[in-house]
Amino acid sequence: MRNALRLLLLVIFSLSLHAVKAQSEDSGGAATIKLNHIAMYVHDLEKSTAFYENVLQLKQIPEPFKDGLHTWFTLGPAGQLHLIQGAEQNIKRDKNDHMCFSVLSIEDFISNLDNHKVEYTNWPGTAKAPTVRVDGVKQVYFQDPDGHWIEVNNDASMR
Repeated sequence: MRNALRLLLLVIFSLSLHAVKAQSEDSGGAATIKLNHIAMYVHDLEKSTAFYENVLQLKQIPEPFKDGLHTWFTLGPAGQLHLIQGAEQNIKRDKNDHMCFSVLSIEDFISNLDNHKVEYTNWPGTAKAPTVRVDGVKQVYFQDPDGHWIEVNNDASMR
């Protein structure tokens, strides 16, 4: 019985490896879809650019339009963030609709928020208090100048 179970597990494992290999070969070993960019419609491009550059410490990259209505940032392998001038002011935004970044040290990031006088909360809305998820990840929430919600956490994938 034990040998039959071992054989069955070996067959299942082999079939799983074959399926993964076949899927990888079908797509040439590359993902069939990947994120290219996130576009954020903003009211004041200069103010939003400064926020994403200074508070989130994103690095600007060249943008092709050169019309004064766009700022592009790299998000590393994840793609790019494009800020686009022209949004209405004071649009109400829900916290469930947010963008999330991970950092090595949430404490250092919170210090950066404090230095820039950016208000932050935990998920329920308690000021200056991170949420601690059941898996130990700490997260804070805050809004950019246009009210877009942003989460920053210390997800283990960064460690």
